[in-house]
Amino acid sequence: MSYSVVIPAWNAARTIAETLRSVAAQTVPPAEIIVVDDGSTDETEAVTRQSGVPVRYVRQDNSGPGSATTRGFALARAPFIATVDADDLWLGDKIERQFRRLEEAPQLAAVFTQWRTFRHGEPDDGTGKVTPGWSRTTMLFRSQVALSVGPVIDPPGNRGEMVDWLGRAREDGHQLGMIDEVLALRRILPGSMSYGRDPERDRSYLEVARMAMLRRKLKNAGQG
Repeated sequence: MSYSVVIPAWNAARTIAETLRSVAAQTVPPAEIIVVDDGSTDETEAVTRQSGVPVRYVRQDNSGPGSATTRGFALARAPFIATVDADDLWLGDKIERQFRRLEEAPQLAAVFTQWRTFRHGEPDDGTGKVTPGWSRTTMLFRSQVALSVGPVIDPPGNRGEMVDWLGRAREDGHQLGMIDEVLALRRILPGSMSYGRDPERDRSYLEVARMAMLRRKLKNAGQG
């Protein structure tokens, strides 16, 4: 039950301390927490170091959340990897529940959970939208499998990188499980990379779909 936590961060000074505290408060504490600062221009480093939570802080030139996640994967040393965006939160028994599911279903490569939205600056009152969290914030992956899938690729616009990566994991035959219970919180934060609709950034999803179709076409051609 040893796991590393990877947190890609970009201009996350407003939120990362709270995120770190939610990770440190897990009923099954992490073996290590790796923060990969993707070229922040705010006080992300200072807030991270002053949070009171022991972390391994790594900085890189701005390359995208997928690149920062991949960097964290390469640095992780535990047999499992959990990830969380630097503005989201975990509920206290999230990892414990995920390990329990992995013990019950050892064929699974990873386990995800439901998540609920809340607005930045307001307490979570339990009324936010609940959806299956096929996301970086909710996943707990076997490290060897995560590394075998390959890098998390940032499409133009820096959206949809996890959709692509998880799609590739499924294409490789890895089984992904979902716990039908809210164990993570997604922060609605104006100005964040995933906030709202943005025609330029949303084009990323089209690129992700195009890449998936190309991989499928190549696979079918190889089987023909």
